[in-house]
Amino acid sequence: MPTGVAIRDVREQLFEAAERVLLRDGPSALTSRAVTTEAGCAKGVLHRHFADFDAFLAELVLDRVARIDDQAAALRDSAGTGTVAGNITVALMDLFGTVAVAIVGLVTSRDGLRARLRRARPTGVPVLTEAAVMIASYLTAERDLGRVVAEADVDTLAPTLIGAGHLLFADRTAAPPEPEAVRKVVTTVIAGVVHDPGT
Repeated sequence: MPTGVAIRDVREQLFEAAERVLLRDGPSALTSRAVTTEAGCAKGVLHRHFADFDAFLAELVLDRVARIDDQAAALRDSAGTGTVAGNITVALMDLFGTVAVAIVGLVTSRDGLRARLRRARPTGVPVLTEAAVMIASYLTAERDLGRVVAEADVDTLAPTLIGAGHLLFADRTAAPPEPEAVRKVVTTVIAGVVHDPGT
């Protein structure tokens, strides 16, 4: 590793390496040695920047969770455009087509990581919780615009959509679902709360 590299660059290099290992080999293969080997740096580099491997993993998860905020803003901004089902379908495809499903698997498979994350985020499963908030915020914006019925329970619809979406993408070894399969689930869940059935 060259000297003089900014700590943020090293962190991001390690995070990206961890994602590649996670996506390729799954949570059980994610070790500090696997990450540093994938990143092409000495094992000591990781331990110079993080207290231990669970601290590294917690920072990885929290960094990736923060990226959902950008997606949430874009989804909220799409309210009133396109179709409600189409917007949610794209959001689920974008969310679960990334490393998000693997991150959820990582969190559920490591007790030490879960305990550390609980201190930073006391409720819910990271990624899934933020994703449900994203969908609820979008549905609320659509409700305010009148495209979703006033009595729609967005706080129930959002986790239902996230749970169904997660199940569609959960099998890492299979090809991801086609957009039409995701749209079918979305349309079924939001049927009855969207004013125009074509949306």
